Amino acid sequence: MAEMQVRSARDAGVLTLTLDYPARRNALAVPLREQLHDLLEAAQGDRAIGAIVVTGAGGTFCSGGDISGMDVSDHAGGLERMRRTHRIIRLMVAGRLPIVAAVEGWCVGAGLSVACACDTIVAAEDAKFMAGFGKVGLMADLGLPFTLPARIGNGRARQFFLYGTQASAAEGERIGLVDHVVPKGVTLEKAQELGRFLAAQAALPIALTKRILAEGLERALEDERQFQTACFLSADHAEGKAAFLGKREPKFGGGPR
Repeated sequence: MAEMQVRSARDAGVLTLTLDYPARRNALAVPLREQLHDLLEAAQGDRAIGAIVVTGAGGTFCSGGDISGMDVSDHAGGLERMRRTHRIIRLMVAGRLPIVAAVEGWCVGAGLSVACACDTIVAAEDAKFMAGFGKVGLMADLGLPFTLPARIGNGRARQFFLYGTQASAAEGERIGLVDHVVPKGVTLEKAQELGRFLAAQAALPIALTKRILAEGLERALEDERQFQTACFLSADHAEGKAAFLGKREPKFGGGPR
């Protein structure tokens, strides 16, 4: 577990959470998800914390889900996996605390979901954003079908979901995915500056604003829970996972199972 952790640090009312899993470029493995949930949950009840910053170690925000750990074998298992993960998204999107993402390098798949669950995205000039779920026979999850269209509109979100569109930090800022583009190396500094500003504001209006903006999240997460479970059990996901681990192109069946 020492090689897979979410590091936490506090300063001036800002809690900084750092995804640190160097072997997989901070892929959101199940143990990391559990740690992230526990830290977010604890922060909700800590009145000394006024804002959160989420970032990744080693120059990468998050490379996506940990494909090697995707071992859903039955319907109940898929539903439970999604239920546990959705706890994180509820805390981020609808919880009382404003959250700023500090993104450097790749922000892919589940990483994009985590970034879009934040209220503000600060990106280094070298940051790259992509959904990429289709490559392993899955649909976008962790709330991304709700949060990404809210940021960039339905039409542009479709391009990310259906075509695997990749966006640079500059393009992300142009379309509304990214809020601030900064030079590489100062991303965390900028995010923490914004966190300190938010932590100094009246807490109740921020919490209530987040709740209003999260309207519709519960329905979206329940649909996602059912649909992604079906994808987990599909032949195309099995092929996509095998292709990814085998470092080859997948050969999908071309239709639903």
